Amino acid sequence: MQSYTIGQAARLLGVSPDTARRWADAGRITTHRDENGRRLIDGRDLAAFSVQLARSGGEEGAAPYTSARNAFPGIVTAIKLGDVAAQVEIQAGPHRLVSLLTREAVEELGLEVGMEATARVKSTNVHIDRV
Repeated sequence: MQSYTIGQAARLLGVSPDTARRWADAGRITTHRDENGRRLIDGRDLAAFSVQLARSGGEEGAAPYTSARNAFPGIVTAIKLGDVAAQVEIQAGPHRLVSLLTREAVEELGLEVGMEATARVKSTNVHIDRV
C-alpha cells in the first residue's frame, strides 16, 4: 500500500503542509514514521479522510482548489469493478470526479484505493492517468 508524506497529502487535499501537519498533530489523520523518522499517511487512510473532508466542506478560509489544463491530481477513493466496465472515483481537493472506463484499463493501470492518480477532463469524458 502506498504511503504519503505530509507534503504530498497536503497537495492532494488542496491545503498547505502546515494545515495537514496540524490535522495530524490533532489526530484527525493517522500517521506513522518511516525508517528516516518522516511522518507518513497510509493511502487508504488518506482516501477516507479526503472524502470526509470534502463532505464537511473543507477548512474554513481554505483557498479553492483549481486545476491547470483540466487536470485534477488527487487520490483514488473508490473502485467498482464489473465484468467489462469499471467506475473509479477520485477526490481532488474538494472535487469528487467519477470516471467510467473498462475493467481492463483499471487493471492495466494497477489502480487501487489510496493510490495517487490524476483525472483529466476533456468535454464530457474523464480520463485517468496513474501517477
